[in-house]
Amino acid sequence: MPRYALNRRAFAHARRLIDARQYVLNSDWGEVQPKADDENRFLGSRSWDEYALWHLGLTDGAADGTKARYAFVFGDFRRIHRSGIIACHFRAAEWRHKEIELAAHRLLQYLDAKSG
Repeated sequence: MPRYALNRRAFAHARRLIDARQYVLNSDWGEVQPKADDENRFLGSRSWDEYALWHLGLTDGAADGTKARYAFVFGDFRRIHRSGIIACHFRAAEWRHKEIELAAHRLLQYLDAKSG
C-alpha cells in the first residue's frame, strides 16, 4: 500500500480558498471531482506546482511532475468542495493515513466554522 506525506502547501492553499469563500458546501463529489480529462486540461495550461496545490497527499517514492505523486484531491481546480474534504477524510481514515485524515478533519472544521 502506498504511503503519503501531507502536502503542507496544499493544506495552506485550501485554507486560503476557504478564507476567500471559494468553496462549495453542497455537491455530489462523485459528479464534480476532477476526472482524467479535467486533470489533463488543467495541466495543459498550468504547472505541476499548481496541480499539486489541489492534493492533500504526496505519494512517497513517486516522482514530482507525475500524477502518481499527488493524491487526495479536494476541489475542482477552481473551488474547494466540502464533499471533497469529506471524501479525503473518509478515504484516509479507511486506509489509516493518519496525517492526511487529521488534516482533512481540520479543514472540514475550519470550513464549517467559516461558512457558519
